[in-house]
Amino acid sequence: MSQALTLARPYARAAFGIARDEGAFAPWSQALGFAAQVAADPRVAHLLGDPKLADADAVALLSPAAGQGDAAGAPFARFLALLADNRRLALLPEIAGLYEELRSEAERVVKATVTSATVLPASALDGIKAALKRRFGREVEVETAVDASLIGGAVIDAGDVVIDGSLKGKLERLQAALAN
Repeated sequence: MSQALTLARPYARAAFGIARDEGAFAPWSQALGFAAQVAADPRVAHLLGDPKLADADAVALLSPAAGQGDAAGAPFARFLALLADNRRLALLPEIAGLYEELRSEAERVVKATVTSATVLPASALDGIKAALKRRFGREVEVETAVDASLIGGAVIDAGDVVIDGSLKGKLERLQAALAN
């Protein structure tokens, strides 16, 4: 996995540079997301590894259809052609992930996942979002998930920062403290 990330990093930086120069972060995100999703499909991954597949056919397969994220247009098609020429199309999921990290950093956005035992009301999510915005000094995009095993409270995962305010986590910390 780390080798794939190492190989994908320069391509992600190149895609990010093109998108930045064009002022087209969102269209490139959509196009890369589409191509990464298609490339991650096991049937397509097998096909991409076939040396009989022409580069132009691979680019056509991975390019979004008109009206479905095709705003990146010709530069994105040239990017895919470069990947095909270098036999790096299988790296598209990693490239897309690294691109999103670069985009979030450039747009000063922190992506956080709030996992709770039950569905949180909108007012609680707004409070969490405001607190994270104060803590990080950046805009915050929040995704939610439900995990009943947490019993109560929530776990907030914002990149390198994990805040475990769940009842399950508190019980585990108490158990560890009592064991020592």
